[in-house]
Amino acid sequence: MSKSYRDNLPISARAFVDQLLRYRKGSISRRHFLGVTGLGMAMAVLARENGFLPAPAYAAGELGDKMSIATWPNYHDPQTFVNFTKATGVAVEVNVFGSNEEMLAKLQAGASGWSLFVPTNYTISTYKKLGVIEALDMSKLPAYNGPTEDKRFTAEGTIDGTIYAVPKNWGTTGFSVNTQKLSKPMSSWKEFWDTAMAEGDNRTLVHDYQLTAIGNALKYYGFSFNSLKPEEMAKAEELLLKVKPHLYGISSDYQPPMRAGDAWMTMCWTNDGAQLARDLPHIQYVLGREGGEIWTDFYAIPKDAPNKPAGYALLNYLMTPENAVKEHLANGAPCTDSRVNALLPKEFLTNPILYPAAELLAPLEFGAAATLTSPDRAELMARFKAA
Repeated sequence: MSKSYRDNLPISARAFVDQLLRYRKGSISRRHFLGVTGLGMAMAVLARENGFLPAPAYAAGELGDKMSIATWPNYHDPQTFVNFTKATGVAVEVNVFGSNEEMLAKLQAGASGWSLFVPTNYTISTYKKLGVIEALDMSKLPAYNGPTEDKRFTAEGTIDGTIYAVPKNWGTTGFSVNTQKLSKPMSSWKEFWDTAMAEGDNRTLVHDYQLTAIGNALKYYGFSFNSLKPEEMAKAEELLLKVKPHLYGISSDYQPPMRAGDAWMTMCWTNDGAQLARDLPHIQYVLGREGGEIWTDFYAIPKDAPNKPAGYALLNYLMTPENAVKEHLANGAPCTDSRVNALLPKEFLTNPILYPAAELLAPLEFGAAATLTSPDRAELMARFKAA
């Protein structure tokens, strides 16, 4: 029996995905799958380019039915993972961490269970030295385009010419203030710490993260954010111990108490500052004029990832501009990829929280690799938390 004209029409992208998922679940045979989709390969390519499918190496491969990603609080559009699951059949477990130290400890312990994670720029060289991440197979990431990435924010993902991590987004570390409760304008880390011990008593949050908690205490005295000098570290510890009794808490998940009005001021990353200001305009984001941190967060794959095919598939999905733009609109962090920037609305690209004035960016420092593994910093942070 000959096929009809309709039988020879290319199937739609979504129909292709539906058939693919049915094939993976075993509800249709390989022969049926190839027969139905054989005339629809052009549509499959279109689907992949629009983010419906992962990299071509995995479109007909075995991705399993679940994977895990380690990331930061308030850092993704939950719908992204829902859509990825619909497209691939892979359920995504999201593990949230408050510091790179926690991530490092988990990876060093082995069997983290992660197939993808989100490290910050200064940690990648350490992960490579420890052998806990693998060089990325870029053939499995066709959605990544190096020439469209801003080199200011991508260098630390490449070591000796080999790519170990690709950028997610960049940002700054400042502090957010509820101006209905603390109406006096602030523009410095000195004012942040002094206010925490005065009008902001028992209403201020500090990161549970040694790089920023210690780094921003160092800025009170005008020292480098990355200082490891014993005499400067001693001054930072003196300040932290003095402030500790006045704090509401030490936490990197600070949005809930800020939104509830229980906390009035918090150390804050760009994306959280943008989310808070968007929803509650009286919460303002401030960059200390003395300087502080500028950062890039990356995606990387652990060497012992239990489901590397799914890790690569999700990473490729996240790097696809049409998907990445939704992530940026949801989490409020600026982008390193010009293709994505071309899709973002003007009000996003002109938001001063996301893209601060040049004079505010100039004194900021990228975190230094030595701060991650410094025993002096780790011990200082432990004493601060235990006080």
